[in-house]
Amino acid sequence: MSVLKQNSERLSSNTDVYEQPFFKSLIRRSLNYLSAGYPVHYTGASGIGKTTLAIHVAKRRNRPVTLITGNKDLTNDDLIGAFKGYSRKKLNDNFVRTVRKIEENVTEDWVSGHLYEAVKHGHTVVYDEFTRSSPETNNLFLSVLEEKILPLYGSKSKDSHIRVHPDFRIVFTSNPAEYIGVYDTQDALMNRMISIPLNALSMEAEVAIVMERTKIKQAKAEAIVCFVRGVKESTGDKKGLLSLRASIMIADLVKKTSVRVDGKDEAFQNLCLDMTYFSVLSMTENEEEAREIILDHCKKV
Repeated sequence: MSVLKQNSERLSSNTDVYEQPFFKSLIRRSLNYLSAGYPVHYTGASGIGKTTLAIHVAKRRNRPVTLITGNKDLTNDDLIGAFKGYSRKKLNDNFVRTVRKIEENVTEDWVSGHLYEAVKHGHTVVYDEFTRSSPETNNLFLSVLEEKILPLYGSKSKDSHIRVHPDFRIVFTSNPAEYIGVYDTQDALMNRMISIPLNALSMEAEVAIVMERTKIKQAKAEAIVCFVRGVKESTGDKKGLLSLRASIMIADLVKKTSVRVDGKDEAFQNLCLDMTYFSVLSMTENEEEAREIILDHCKKV
């Protein structure tokens, strides 16, 4: 029995993507690490489902889940909180008819940040694409992970910090360092998390993800994944320019436009060219060679 046929039978008997052997093992290990108090970090190319996986794992802990999305404008105020705006309370005392007493009290309003609430109440945080935030902002997590305290920098609070709730846990996700808009992460933070690369997904796992995301039939999903994998192998794609996202997008367009998954069909050939040509050209730097590689693998479908 061929490997592809064996994978097909496994997928047919179990359609839940996270019930596939690759993900079952990954999720089990991740939950064990989190239970032991270690943060987990999923890293890999864009579009392979890191965020969805992180949220799934976080929910499995049966604790409230807080999602934080990394970006260059994220600040300590966003994570910790800050006094924003004012509340005014006015008391008009006219108990004695001839005496009118007016008291007015103005106070600043405290707005808690997402990390503050998660640390205080023991949530599971999913910090998505954390390397898009500046290292200065991410320094805050060093105290949370190492000293188990959240410093209240610049918050005007009477307290200098709050203690981390014993049930607090965190799952990080990130794209590769060569992606645009990604900062180099300080070693001190990386050394405190267990990093799991998601680049080497099995054929079975990729097909399951494509089926789950697009609701396309299994045979079509397998053909599309085989096409993308074949092109990746021929080009020696070390930068991950052709990620699982390419398979998902091709499958989605096949589903929505009724293009036949047939390597001899001109519409499918054009779809494969449109979806992969730019990435392949950046690796081969030869237009004819790029087209030839894509069409050769497309015609095998």
